[in-house]
Amino acid sequence: MKKCLLFVLLLVLASCSSFKAERVDDKTADEKGLSITDKWMGEDTRRAVDTLIEQMKNHKGYKRAMAQSGGAPKVFIAEVQNNTSEAYFPIDDFNDEFLMELSSMGDFVLVDAKARDKILEEVTYQNDGMVDPATAKQIGKQLGADFMIFGNVYMKPQKRDGKTIKEYSVNLRMTNIEKATEVFRLRTRINKFSDQSSYSW
Repeated sequence: MKKCLLFVLLLVLASCSSFKAERVDDKTADEKGLSITDKWMGEDTRRAVDTLIEQMKNHKGYKRAMAQSGGAPKVFIAEVQNNTSEAYFPIDDFNDEFLMELSSMGDFVLVDAKARDKILEEVTYQNDGMVDPATAKQIGKQLGADFMIFGNVYMKPQKRDGKTIKEYSVNLRMTNIEKATEVFRLRTRINKFSDQSSYSW
């Protein structure tokens, strides 16, 4: 009996000694995660945004609008909406990444939708008599946007080769606000699946 217990103990120790912990950076972790999970990852956000930015730069409507603007047009950035059934889809991360890439391009004067309410609160406060009138900012001085960019993310599950595929579709549109005409319409798709049979606890 003692020999059996000793043998089992040796097997357990041997299996534990084969375990190797590995520290990886965020990009490597995302790349590993892409192949084993159907969840939307940070790398998916970066790939989708990079693809959409590249499509935008090459779109004829975008090139024409930039040429006609004669400078840096003012663009109102509305939020990309999460229209998936996933309440925890990282839509805020997507919007932040997209806004950061647009800002780094330097082609636009950006009008941030999120900032407008806060700015209105501050300007209203300054004009309520609490601030020196000589330094108070006046209502009605904000820039009017020439264009608006908005979009959404959808997810549609599909069966393919016996696997359930999550097909994410990210859609963007730019509209000329004054003329109500569409400048461009963009879309990129990302398919996600996890092979549950390939690993177990």
